[in-house]
Amino acid sequence: MSLAEFNKLDDAAARQALLLCCVSERWVRAMLDARPFASDDAFRAQADRCWAETQERDWLEAFEGHPKIGDVDSLKAKYANSGSLAAHEQASVADADGDVINRLAEGNASYEARFGFIFIVCATGKTAREMCELLEARLANDRAVELTIAAEEQRKIMQLRLEKLL
Repeated sequence: MSLAEFNKLDDAAARQALLLCCVSERWVRAMLDARPFASDDAFRAQADRCWAETQERDWLEAFEGHPKIGDVDSLKAKYANSGSLAAHEQASVADADGDVINRLAEGNASYEARFGFIFIVCATGKTAREMCELLEARLANDRAVELTIAAEEQRKIMQLRLEKLL
């Protein structure tokens, strides 16, 4: 859809479109309140400003909108209705070898137990092995550092989805 079409959507339809990009209710409300947008650049810049105003509880809510990296069945189920916005984000996992898939599964379990939320990474353009290596490396972080990294990865994912939305 075009930005003009997005600006003309009623709140319910605009909300549904934004939820495909990020499931943080606070972020969605802030974006709805900022409409209409003058340009695509203004739209994406406002998305970053709204994200910058979110807090830990909003980040955790946004993380819940993601499947675990490497969990292809979960990915398909969560994004069955999202069209192409999220459909190819973990495409490289489908072709990963068994060792990498097992490492991802074990790493995800360790990560979630350590931090209390799922591993978030902007998967676009990364191989399954690269994501696995990032997951394993980030396990060494403390929770505060990891939460900040995950929030930035969420912002990157949101921006890619907004670009696809328009």
